[in-house]
Amino acid sequence: QVQLVESGGGSVQAGGSLRLSCAVSRYTSYSVGSSSTCMAWFRQAPGKEREGVATIRGDGSTTYADSVKGRFTISQVNANGTLYLQMNSLQPEDTAMYYCAYHPVLTWSRCTVVPDSRRNFGYWGQGTQVTVSS
Repeated sequence: QVQLVESGGGSVQAGGSLRLSCAVSRYTSYSVGSSSTCMAWFRQAPGKEREGVATIRGDGSTTYADSVKGRFTISQVNANGTLYLQMNSLQPEDTAMYYCAYHPVLTWSRCTVVPDSRRNFGYWGQGTQVTVSS
């Protein structure tokens, strides 16, 4: 059974930084043609839908939500699948529960931050809270 465990959340002031981590059990790296392992970060603020923040494919390519481009960086240790999200220049609107997600094989078009992309992922962590104060 695949398990994902997030850590690194906390409370910071606007302009600050946090680094989230996600440990993955039973991770298998795969990349053939335009299909590969896919991991992602999502977030959900109170009263809002869960939205994609960033994805990373098996070949290392990444996609980001427009709202975080230039401020957040997704990365991964391929050997064990550990996933990171470096968040800089945090703003109050970044306040949310952050979740990591994993799917063994997705086409690149599905491993992309688009509306409803959460439906493409079969494995989820429990989340870590990020709170940014002004």
